Amino acid sequence: VRLQVQNVEKPLYRGTFHCFQSIIKQESAFGLYKGIGSPMMGLTFINALVFGVQGNTLRALGKDTPLNQFLAGSAAGAIQCVICCPMELAKTRMQLQGTGEYKLKTKNYKNSLDCLIKIYQKEGLRGINRGMVSTFIRETPSFGFYFLTYDCMTRYLGCEAEDSYVIPKLLFSGGMSGIVSWLSTYPMDVIKSRLQADGVGGVTQYSGILDCVRKSYHEEGWRVFTRGLTSTLLRAFPVNAATFATVTVFLMYMKGEDNLPECEPGPVIHQPSSL
Repeated sequence: VRLQVQNVEKPLYRGTFHCFQSIIKQESAFGLYKGIGSPMMGLTFINALVFGVQGNTLRALGKDTPLNQFLAGSAAGAIQCVICCPMELAKTRMQLQGTGEYKLKTKNYKNSLDCLIKIYQKEGLRGINRGMVSTFIRETPSFGFYFLTYDCMTRYLGCEAEDSYVIPKLLFSGGMSGIVSWLSTYPMDVIKSRLQADGVGGVTQYSGILDCVRKSYHEEGWRVFTRGLTSTLLRAFPVNAATFATVTVFLMYMKGEDNLPECEPGPVIHQPSSL
């Protein structure tokens, strides 16, 4: 977030690792966890929604095909925006609060919940949902690619319940799914972050998505849309490896190996991702 929204004329950070070092040096290790309250509150519900909607949509579509995997994932991504957008708004605002300060001199928000309450009091529901359209544009295709990639990877690697290497395979598949999903819509994530950070200092720069795209490109060129990509990908692999592997193994355990459905297309294997 800090790399995505920093001022190009007076940049604070040269890159991912310089940003990491600067935060620890200036704000201590706790600075790396600013805004953690928001994801802690929201991610449980988001993952429950995503995997629940994706599974039910796939069953409703009837066949486990690559296209249906993409459509089911897209549906899940679209619906979870209701929680994701306010959560990321609070996270962004908290992460930008007190940049470079060890002890905050001025603290606008006590925590993520206080942040959302104050935004609501000042701007109403529209303020809480700032960046909703950009979040929707980012999340819908992103989750489509997310589930499609996982499905293709597990098929290719031959993930079977009785395979002694099934856990490493699931971890690798989940990690690659996270990377592909972020790469597919990353420029929109930059725009979303800029829109949600807009107005923090009392000055509003952008009137909307197109205005943000136009001004960002005019001031910084096309590279602006890859700002923070390295740190995002470094985070994406382990996070999504753990998420997908945990969900898949849990469902395998709950259903029992004998009840795992077989893939309809392609080679006939016991496909954990089709649960």
